[in-house]
Amino acid sequence: MNAAGLPDPTVVRPVEGVASIAYLAPLAEGRPNVSVGAFTYVHDPVDPTRFFEDRVRHHYPHMGDRLEIGRFCAIAEGALFVMNGANHLRGGTTYPFEIFPGWDAEDDRSQWADVSKGDTAVGHDVWIGAWATILPGVTIGPGAIVGAHAVVGADVPPYAVVAGNPARRVRQRFGTGSVERLLAIAWWDWPVDRIRANLPAIRAADLEVLEAAA
Repeated sequence: MNAAGLPDPTVVRPVEGVASIAYLAPLAEGRPNVSVGAFTYVHDPVDPTRFFEDRVRHHYPHMGDRLEIGRFCAIAEGALFVMNGANHLRGGTTYPFEIFPGWDAEDDRSQWADVSKGDTAVGHDVWIGAWATILPGVTIGPGAIVGAHAVVGADVPPYAVVAGNPARRVRQRFGTGSVERLLAIAWWDWPVDRIRANLPAIRAADLEVLEAAA
């Protein structure tokens, strides 16, 4: 907690005595093409502080793609983000001759734009289950749930539950009208003290109370 007794999003390990949980925002500081919102955490029993080294793959500067993760997301053990650097050039062969010595193959970085699927974006309040894989260029909407071991290769609507390989929508957490109201409320953007004061309504999706508090 900070000096005001409120949760502190700037600490790396927010739960005293629990080494398997880390906030990602402070770990993302100074990393190019990465942004993570406050209070988003990862659980990893080995070392959660190595999330960007171990769980974000093929994120090369020359590709220029961004990884953006919102506030209040929960990322489970083994979840993997595959970025655009994993793609291979198209043509008569997909073999990357240009990265190996001795072939004298031209390494034209401008060609990589042709295989980029764009930025990867995870909205606020998203739960990504254990060992799920997020493929390049995917947008996951706020409030979504990604099931364990899912392979997400297409955009996920807000407050959808997806599972499987390839991941498909299993259901919506709320009806269309409620989703629109929740997105308008956007409680994740509130000051921390207001969130804490309204936690029962947030957890119960009490829209009337939340709209009055917004």
